[in-house]
Amino acid sequence: MSNASLSPLPSADRPDVSARLRDALLGASFTADGLLELLGAPAYAALSRSETVPALRATRGDTPLERLVRLFLLQQPVPHARVADVLPVDACLESGWLVRAGDEVAATVDVRPYGGPDGEDWFIVSDLGCAVGGAGGIGHRAEGVVLGVGGASMTLAGLTVRTPVSAALDLGTGSGIQALHASRHATRVTATDVNPRALHITALTLALSGAPAADLREGSLYEPVRDDETYDLIVSNPPFVISPGARLTYRDGGMGGDDLCRSLVQETGEKLNEGGFAHFLANWQHVEGEDWTDRLRSWVPRGCDAWVVQREVQDITQYAELWLRDAGDHRAGPAEYQARYDAWLDEFEARKVKAVGFGWITLRRTGAAEPSVTVEEWPHPVEQPLGETVREHFDRVDYLRAHDDAALLEARFTLAGEVVQEQVGLPGAEDPEHVVLRQNRGMRRATRVDTVGAGFAGVCDGTMSAGRILDAIAQLVGEDPVALRDRTPAQIRLLVEQGFIEPA
Repeated sequence: MSNASLSPLPSADRPDVSARLRDALLGASFTADGLLELLGAPAYAALSRSETVPALRATRGDTPLERLVRLFLLQQPVPHARVADVLPVDACLESGWLVRAGDEVAATVDVRPYGGPDGEDWFIVSDLGCAVGGAGGIGHRAEGVVLGVGGASMTLAGLTVRTPVSAALDLGTGSGIQALHASRHATRVTATDVNPRALHITALTLALSGAPAADLREGSLYEPVRDDETYDLIVSNPPFVISPGARLTYRDGGMGGDDLCRSLVQETGEKLNEGGFAHFLANWQHVEGEDWTDRLRSWVPRGCDAWVVQREVQDITQYAELWLRDAGDHRAGPAEYQARYDAWLDEFEARKVKAVGFGWITLRRTGAAEPSVTVEEWPHPVEQPLGETVREHFDRVDYLRAHDDAALLEARFTLAGEVVQEQVGLPGAEDPEHVVLRQNRGMRRATRVDTVGAGFAGVCDGTMSAGRILDAIAQLVGEDPVALRDRTPAQIRLLVEQGFIEPA
């Protein structure tokens, strides 16, 4: 791995300096809320798209906060005298957070304020050029570059089930954002990365955020984990890009096709404690003549329930172009760009790949005789954070596994919060063509139901058993109650599984 073009990093062995720097940043309101107030919503949002011009325009004044934004987030040198009254500048120079050039100082790393889920003021450290919006648009192709906060990082953090655990593992930690989140509810956090620079930056992120230190281990994925070590929580935003070769450590796994994501998921089963969760972001191939859902089902390890959600599908040309731009290859000469593009398409054609899917994979270790595996496509908007929604999904899996149809009819249910009913039909028609139940929280699902299903859901208030409700509906519509009891449990099971009704 060549890091020749990357800047030297601050010392990770000076907690005193990190603490003083943190205090100074907080004192100047260099926080997520402070940034939003200073920059305004449009300029703040532009940073996530790697666009810095609006933020540069918004920081042309000389307040302490404006100086810090220019220094640590926008990579602008600032006069030494203007920093000395805001930061412990000599200690920052000595420990490598800053470098001096004449009468100015510059940051050696990017520091991005990041608001924790309970209002914590955290700071994510990354390589220069990588703080404001991930890799997009930066044109920085150093092999060992460590990115900051991106959309994928925040998606994974929002998906993760946040219950107190003894041991958590962050595989491929990068800048340390997942380890930072885990430090809130895990007694012990272990983080691995094949890139030693990433481990160094993770240590800086944790220290500057005032979080406990993690057990940092160099190596690819599970390689640094001992055979006898197991965890209650495993998270990974792995280098999942399906690419020809492994040019960029942060995104290219170096295995053929989607083998890295497959092997990561398959190896996780033996590393999870009973009831433990594992959350991954992943890409997977859509191969000619193969059902993509079957491919994902084959990845699930024994003894694990699984919930796989495909969020997006791109054809191979869209996918290649996305990641060519990510690496800055679109700025190369036409011949070089064409050669790289051809290499991507050659790789896909050799594997008979027609498209690439992106999504979430959640595993839960279970002692059930028949684990539940749900693989679905849901490209629609959702409400983050989803961690509680994910936990509730697996609670419902347990409930349905323990209740046969007869038990469902004896059970009582309530309508979940924020569920609305929509009726669809031609204007003026006496009856709707179909009825849709829609959630306004969590996954924001919509499901089509018949009149019995709609009537059943609407009456669920926990006071009557499902069977008694069906008997009443049968009397209203003039249907045989026995026949209705026989055919309705499947619909009840679906409404429970998708979270429209809940056990009372």
